[in-house]
Amino acid sequence: MDYLQIADEVAQKIWSYNQDDSGWKLAKNSVRIRHYLQWNFEILDRYRGEGIIEDTPEKIIPFMYLPEYRNKWDTAVKSYIFLERIDQDTVIFHTITHSYGLGLISSRDFVDLINVKRYEGGIVTTNSASVDYLKCPPSPSHVRGHNNPCEYICSPLPETPGHSKLVVFIQPDLGGKLPRSVVEFAIPNNIVNLINDTRTGIKAMC
Repeated sequence: MDYLQIADEVAQKIWSYNQDDSGWKLAKNSVRIRHYLQWNFEILDRYRGEGIIEDTPEKIIPFMYLPEYRNKWDTAVKSYIFLERIDQDTVIFHTITHSYGLGLISSRDFVDLINVKRYEGGIVTTNSASVDYLKCPPSPSHVRGHNNPCEYICSPLPETPGHSKLVVFIQPDLGGKLPRSVVEFAIPNNIVNLINDTRTGIKAMC
């Protein structure tokens, strides 16, 4: 499997989402969560959340995806471990989440390829998608989920030095048989928690 090609395709695709503001509907007002529903051969949900973080992109992005940080601050994550490094900016991780909603959504696990890219203006991004990885097969202890192309985009705010705008794009398939209403409630809340946990975690680590 050509992981570098996959990483490049994911980065191009997800970056186009950032350039397109059409079709989004407000799903949750706190932290500005928006939802986009696309009808093709299948239903594909995209969620976008954004918030302001007090730090620079070069510090925020590593804090969000490296295990030595994320295992400490992300309250949704039960386990987050490194599996393989493809190159300096491309890695594969295995994530196991806690159950959610008093056990209504059981623990999920994901095997994701993550690639870090930098753009003009000091913008730093992570681009990720689930991949097949023979060394980490599905386990009966968790429901195997699948992340379609996702991204964290972190941009400096020149008008507010030392602060950045964090934009989160996710389009997960949680797997299992979950009512749509449960998914539409859980995912926006998870994005809000992710951004708030990032803020709290960065302040605690300073």
